[in-house]
Amino acid sequence: MTNFGTLSDALDDLRRRGFVYDFNLHSHCIRCREPEVELSPDDFEITEVHRFEGASNPDDNEVVYAITGKNGLKGVLIDAYGAYSDALSAEMIHKLRVRHRDISPGVPPMTEGIP
Repeated sequence: MTNFGTLSDALDDLRRRGFVYDFNLHSHCIRCREPEVELSPDDFEITEVHRFEGASNPDDNEVVYAITGKNGLKGVLIDAYGAYSDALSAEMIHKLRVRHRDISPGVPPMTEGIP
């Protein structure tokens, strides 16, 4: 897997490879505004994960997920590392945590302290 220097580099590469839609994280699903689509954890796969640490503050972390929906829709989900974990359903936590660990061994989970 490619290691990107910046978030912008990762997004540019993913867009070139067809991940053109933007997903937003919600408690029980991810949503795309255009086209208007809602995908539950069973309706999508995470095909890549890229993690970025803030240059001036290591606590400023972001994760980019390359998402492929069962409906063929491909896009990206950008998440501040662990910032929204308290508001997520158990299914969403499991989906994001399991795939993040699979792709980034040795990286602490986004949802530390959540059962």
